[in-house]
Amino acid sequence: MTDIDLEAVLLEALDDERKAEATYATVIGKFGEVRPFINIIAAERRHSAAIERQMTRLGFAIPANPWEGKGSAPATLAEACRIAIEAEIENIALYDRLLPAIPDDVVRQVLQNLQDASRDNHLPAFRRCLEREESGGRSGVAQTGRGGHGRGRGRGCRS
Repeated sequence: MTDIDLEAVLLEALDDERKAEATYATVIGKFGEVRPFINIIAAERRHSAAIERQMTRLGFAIPANPWEGKGSAPATLAEACRIAIEAEIENIALYDRLLPAIPDDVVRQVLQNLQDASRDNHLPAFRRCLEREESGGRSGVAQTGRGGHGRGRGRGCRS
């Protein structure tokens, strides 16, 4: 692919990260501080910030967040986990499409890191969430002093 519009690539990636954050915020608003949503929403905010830093570095304007305060939570936490799984799969596919054509090495590495986090951390965490909910467990509810950001691979998110 030639003549890639790097600003359009970054805007598309930023929009996807912000959409995920808004979706996960509605889930937390409805179901409380449940894992992995409380861990991954923080990661989504860092993802958006990483993209915004690249936009600033390249002199691109950062648009207002059209997803702020939008979204609706599904009826059950299990359905929220299913929606999150699909969102993470779509995010991985987005980066599969965008990454090969990015000429800027720094942007490519930043977006690769974001894709890695979605594939290696977020997606497995949401799959565990769905398994837990389908088995009737609620071990994902954060307790005081716990529920922070997971650091291990496959636990929460490292991004």
